[in-house]
Amino acid sequence: MGTLRKITGVVAGTAAMSALGLFAAPSASAASMPCSSAASACVDLSAKQAWLAEGGEVTYGPVPMASGKSGYRTPPGTFKVTYKDIDHWSKAFDGPMPYSVFFTKSGIAFHEGDIKQQSHGCIRLTHNAAVTFYRALQPGEVVEVVR
Repeated sequence: MGTLRKITGVVAGTAAMSALGLFAAPSASAASMPCSSAASACVDLSAKQAWLAEGGEVTYGPVPMASGKSGYRTPPGTFKVTYKDIDHWSKAFDGPMPYSVFFTKSGIAFHEGDIKQQSHGCIRLTHNAAVTFYRALQPGEVVEVVR
């Protein structure tokens, strides 16, 4: 698991990270994260929210996100982080994908982007959320996407 998630019990560390915009304490709705305890990242397509978790406990989120538009729907399922690229450029869509954390073999990733517009299948996050997901998630960790 990532270092960010290991310090959640340290009040001073949490406060400092919150002040920097790198960590958000779970909100009241975090308890209703719809994913299993195996998930390190959880995406709820219907609610347009995403979380980070460890052992079934929410460590970050929920945060708002955007997913795939018609014709490019984000697939539900259980995946594993395949790789990360802090400064990825999409050749298919000729655009930047900062702080990319890829979790499908077809190129779907968490990344920074406009959360007011749907994507070509990726999970778009605000800058602070994308940085946090990038730092926390490691290759091999489980990502669950639910409807």
